[in-house]
Amino acid sequence: MMRVRNRPGAAEMLAARPEYVVQEPEAWKGRWSERFGNDHPIHIEIGMGKGQFIIGMATAHPEINYIGVEMQVSVISIALDKLVATELPNLQLLHVDGSELTNYFADSEVDQIYLNFSDPWPKKKHTKRRLTSPSFLAVDEEILKPAGQIHFKTDNQGLFEYSLSSFSKYGMTLEQVWLDLHESSYEGNIMTEYEEKFSNKGQRIYRVEARFQDKTKK
Repeated sequence: MMRVRNRPGAAEMLAARPEYVVQEPEAWKGRWSERFGNDHPIHIEIGMGKGQFIIGMATAHPEINYIGVEMQVSVISIALDKLVATELPNLQLLHVDGSELTNYFADSEVDQIYLNFSDPWPKKKHTKRRLTSPSFLAVDEEILKPAGQIHFKTDNQGLFEYSLSSFSKYGMTLEQVWLDLHESSYEGNIMTEYEEKFSNKGQRIYRVEARFQDKTKK
């Protein structure tokens, strides 16, 4: 989890940029294509931190609409600074709780979800707080299109092992798994702030692409 010191005036900064920070996200449920002004696919990152990954993705893929979700106001304000500097038309920021996404997205409205370096919540009693636990997957499945994917990256081996198991038990298909992403042939990887930090220390980065079942075909 990305933690920074409390940033004075952060809430006011978000309020001053309604073109980038969605002020009443509930109002856009089922209407995100209107917000972006096109019918491009919608990809969201849950827990975007300071925004390096999603800004990089939005820059590299103008044909996709991105939404960054982050709870911590000081952190999202740093991402906003970067977004204002780049003026990306295909990126919006949401200052909301990632466990309540059905309040902001209609069924099957999202094409893909990214989870990057999520809090591992290592204690067993905190298992339900992990973003790859069944309760979070149920929310993700609801807002994703049929057979939608989650792309997950972490440096935490324990969380990765748990997540592979959780995806499998939920009935998801593991499309691809990387046990050492930076030593693989994977192309087009855009790093998060944490990823740069950890990989520079020589830590292994794990990645998986997991797909939900298409229940419409049953």
